[in-house]
Amino acid sequence: MSPPYDRTNGDLTGSPSSSVSFTTPESKTMKPFDLPPRPRILVVALRRLGDVLFATSLIASLRRAFRQAVIDVLVFEDTAGILAGNPDIDHVVTMPSRPGVWQGLVLGLRLAKRYHLAVSTQSGDRPTMFALIAGRRHVGRIDGGGRGVLRRLALSRSIAPQPGLHRLEDMLRLADALGIPRVAHLVCPGGVSLTDSASTATPDPDVGQQPYAVIHAAPMFQYKRWTKDGWRQLAAHLRARGLKVVATGGPAAAERAYLDAVWGTLPDVVRRDGQLSWPGLAAVLARARLFVGPDTSVTHLAAATGCPTVALFGPTDPRLWGPVPAGGLAPMWEAAETIQRRKNVWLVQHPLPCLPCQEEGCERHIGSFSRCLDELQPAQVLRAVEAALASEVGRGSD
Repeated sequence: MSPPYDRTNGDLTGSPSSSVSFTTPESKTMKPFDLPPRPRILVVALRRLGDVLFATSLIASLRRAFRQAVIDVLVFEDTAGILAGNPDIDHVVTMPSRPGVWQGLVLGLRLAKRYHLAVSTQSGDRPTMFALIAGRRHVGRIDGGGRGVLRRLALSRSIAPQPGLHRLEDMLRLADALGIPRVAHLVCPGGVSLTDSASTATPDPDVGQQPYAVIHAAPMFQYKRWTKDGWRQLAAHLRARGLKVVATGGPAAAERAYLDAVWGTLPDVVRRDGQLSWPGLAAVLARARLFVGPDTSVTHLAAATGCPTVALFGPTDPRLWGPVPAGGLAPMWEAAETIQRRKNVWLVQHPLPCLPCQEEGCERHIGSFSRCLDELQPAQVLRAVEAALASEVGRGSD
């Protein structure tokens, strides 16, 4: 039996599932909107960097379905860079992460009914409001309670909450609601691919033609950090394997201070924290022999480029947020294993009984420690590193 829909085949519902299929289930296929030959489409993605990167799968789905469309994306100013040079996007519209009333009003007037279709990737009041204001037709998420009922009535089509889904699957449910085929991979800044970056990018003058590995040691929040000693042992091992070590990171003062503490006394580490644009970072990752990083948007980006990626996961549930390899994610990540592999990605955990708790560390705040990462031994990480380096697998393939 097909699931129920509200309004114009609107509310897409279904039962939670821990198994994920990245092909469109027939029971969820809907009729596409009747749009003009060159429609204007807005995608609203007002969340963090990782969420915006995952939204590129939906944007790619829209581009494939509406090749002549003008596709714009509304994001926060500090996340716009991860969409730079995306070949599926015509314009990126930005707003402050904490806009004033006047700024919100001006943006709403600027967007008002400018688009034939607007899609909100979130269920919150603000993204839903912008989708309703901007689009003549609109699709978005709803949540429970009275507000969810009101949003379902206001939106042309909506999808109901379905807990337990990987973020990519959850994003692609919007493609189902739009009645368009899914594109089940992420799109890198600049449209970077391994072939393009390897053939056209200018080598780093501090690296030259020497094979190198990239280490991204600083996640956004402390509870996702591995140990400083672990990163140093990893760098020493990579240098002994004949690889140059390139250290990446953001421009924020606190992050760079943390990286000073990690790398300050080590020789031969090429520091690129705060120096790379998002397309530049994607190109560096695509050319790398190896990437190692924690649960962060850069790790997701590395996986998407096809680079052999070792991801260190702590409290985060990989069934919800595990990296998506360049060739797509199948089968789904397990909740907790010592080392798992999916195509070009090796996911490493210290599987304590409480893992994955999906909490903000052991103290339940972003500045907390996480025992599962503090006790993750370098020897275990190095086993995954060696497997990645020894692999003869083409990037993004089985």
